[in-house]
Amino acid sequence: MHSTKSVRRRLAGAAIALAVAAARIAPAAAQPTLHLPLSSSPPTGDSVIARIYDEGMRRSQAYPLAQTLMDSIGPRLTGSPANRAANDWLVRTYASWGVGARNEKYGTWRDWARGQSRVELLAPRARTLEATMLAWSPATPAGGVTGEVVMLPPTAESRDSAGFARWLGTVRGKLVLVSYPQPTCRPDSDYGAWAPPATVAAVKAARDSGAAEFRRRVTVGGYNTRTLLPALEAAGAAAVLGNTWSRGWGVDKIFAARTARVPTFDVSCEDYGLLARLAERGQHPRAHAVAEATSAPNEAPVYNTIAEVKGSALPNEYVMLSAHLDSWDGASGATDNGTGTIIMLEAMRILKQVYPHPKRTILVGHWSGEEEGDIGSGAFAADHPEVLAGLQALFNQDNGAGEIDTVQTNGFVDAAAHFARWMSRMPADVTRTTVLALPGIAHDESTDSDAFDCRDAPGFFLTSSDWSYGDYTWHTNRDTFDKIDFATIRRNATLVAMLAYEASEDPERVSRARRVPPVDAESGRTVAPPRCGTPPRSFAETLTRGGR
Repeated sequence: MHSTKSVRRRLAGAAIALAVAAARIAPAAAQPTLHLPLSSSPPTGDSVIARIYDEGMRRSQAYPLAQTLMDSIGPRLTGSPANRAANDWLVRTYASWGVGARNEKYGTWRDWARGQSRVELLAPRARTLEATMLAWSPATPAGGVTGEVVMLPPTAESRDSAGFARWLGTVRGKLVLVSYPQPTCRPDSDYGAWAPPATVAAVKAARDSGAAEFRRRVTVGGYNTRTLLPALEAAGAAAVLGNTWSRGWGVDKIFAARTARVPTFDVSCEDYGLLARLAERGQHPRAHAVAEATSAPNEAPVYNTIAEVKGSALPNEYVMLSAHLDSWDGASGATDNGTGTIIMLEAMRILKQVYPHPKRTILVGHWSGEEEGDIGSGAFAADHPEVLAGLQALFNQDNGAGEIDTVQTNGFVDAAAHFARWMSRMPADVTRTTVLALPGIAHDESTDSDAFDCRDAPGFFLTSSDWSYGDYTWHTNRDTFDKIDFATIRRNATLVAMLAYEASEDPERVSRARRVPPVDAESGRTVAPPRCGTPPRSFAETLTRGGR
């Protein structure tokens, strides 16, 4: 998932809990409360549902699959060798189960591979700093770079653009700090739990005023956060050091470098603060930085991996499972979106085992390029009008390791009736946490279902409970295998397999009727449905559109 949205929670409309086996009805005052155990038996006695439950909950392969993907292959930056290795691993894995799969090329992307990187404080004392080279960063010269660490000057010193230009003339050979140093790396939630209200307010005020002052350091020279970095490169800076703190203990967001020749690092909140204090107090810190990376001279092919089990009765109608395979590479891409990948992979394994001859064709799309703007799924949707025309339902998962807690029906006004019917036939302990958003909102979720929804094809987003996703694992340096809860992944995969089975067998097509776009009560603006852009087929094409 390449951005987070609050509109989903604000505009979910009327949400009804699917209490499919034990209705949550408040008892009358004179009646005793019944506490019924959640059942693992299908309410209708459907033998396929029973076998899906048995295979998914008792013989799950999610753990070994996830361990290989996250630990051995690792993060899957779009266009990287690891991204292609993951594509090939998926094809081999599906083939071992007798499921046909293929890698579909949709374009090219810059081919970059991470090597070793480190930043060491040399003076006024020695310390190995916690730092990570950003994705697509240029490498250092062999042996690294060494220099003084300096901070952007306060506006009281630079005063105006001429003064900032004079300061730029001093940065040659230096490592430049370009982010606001947090006054404390203790999370606000911790202050809220332990500190008196006056302290909480003071910390918030310090963060806000400090960030505003630092923004003025950039703008006084006539720059913004994008244009500053080329200016530092042109001035001869040896390296760029920044910090994108994720508001939790020890977590940073790790994104892309925006330099062409100079290496860029994220330094942890704590160590970045150390460097900033040393520099600002005139204690002349010196550091040594090493960044090893391999960047191919030409762009490399990028692929979606598509798995398929052909329908026996309606082969030209499709049920599709969807999750993006690519990730940022500051950690392992475990919860964004290794978990979604494993859920769909395991669901297809279960279906092949117990439902090998589906009524409708079942597809799985493992997309690349999601983190760059849903490029792989957008390309597939643009290239496969026959799938859009025959799409019964697409189930997309892309936000963490928690239980699927909401089905976003995305403004398809009749879809919830199908989901209610499908899920009422499932064991209660599979659907126990799941809520339907009625009638849902057609809006930009910043995930792959958008590529289908914008074309009025019924794509649905299966959102997960939070599990501190936004602060601790989404695009962070801590998004690793150990953050996965496999009891949850097992249940999610079983739920998805059951949804695919029910959607495949449903005698009715899911309607494409959409709701009238609602108005956001906070902003007063109409909530627009996602727009279908033209997906770029190369990184070079994004540059012609003004991106980087």
